[in-house]
Amino acid sequence: MQDLIAKAATLLEALPFIQKFSGATFVVKYGGSFMDSPDAAVRHGVARDIVFLEAVEINPVVVHGGGKAITRAMEKAGLKANFIQGQRVTDEATVQIVDDVLSREINPEIVATINSLGGVAKGFAGPDIFTCRKLVVKGPADEDLDLGYVGEVVGVNTAPLLECISKGITPIISPTARGQDGQIYNCNADVAAAQAAIALKAKRLVFMSDVPGLMRDPKDPATLIAHLQTSEVPALKQAGIVDKGMIPKVDGAVAAIKSGVDKVSLVDGRMPHSVLLEIFTDEGVGTEVVL
Repeated sequence: MQDLIAKAATLLEALPFIQKFSGATFVVKYGGSFMDSPDAAVRHGVARDIVFLEAVEINPVVVHGGGKAITRAMEKAGLKANFIQGQRVTDEATVQIVDDVLSREINPEIVATINSLGGVAKGFAGPDIFTCRKLVVKGPADEDLDLGYVGEVVGVNTAPLLECISKGITPIISPTARGQDGQIYNCNADVAAAQAAIALKAKRLVFMSDVPGLMRDPKDPATLIAHLQTSEVPALKQAGIVDKGMIPKVDGAVAAIKSGVDKVSLVDGRMPHSVLLEIFTDEGVGTEVVL
């Protein structure tokens, strides 16, 4: 009986949040090694959370990653993965593999999983939604480093996404984009998700990855920064606390918040129901970034 009462209490705790967010758009960046887990319960956990959001009339929009699957496909094709400043160097052969793996393997798989759990999802290849410019990164001597077909998302075609939202369908988007030259580019999924949240005027943006959130010491979960204001970010970058893969997440969070997104959350996708815990409980989990 106590278990049943506890379940009822949990539902009641969620109620004000369900009422508050009804009809709102939430963008979820779905990425991390949990996408590759051999345990179906782990792989399907996020999809179940997405179906729950649909059921309570929140409009989820998902941008997914797939880095490990791309690396495996490259190895199979005899290509070696090479990274500069956390970005995958992407030549013509690599971009073909990236496009195939993200848009024609992972994307349909996520759609099928959500649909099998009673949700309604529709897949979109990134180039149908995102436009980009070629990403240029600076080397140690301030020289331009050429990463090949690596882009930075600068535009979002919202019409097909808004049409899905109006029909209660969850769009699932791969993080590739069309460049001004007509070519397909590999893009950072965190940046793509942030741009989607800005363009769709989303209420919330959730980044899921393999870490509990932003930590002062990456090796010590006890140093988790639960609450972060955008004004604190420059000092954290200076101190090297916001580093490597956290840079596009935190930069995306700051850009989204400055453009009107209420809150951005960095959560651990390996934790069961981390998306729901972040959205529907008072404490939340992970790191919340606010103005």
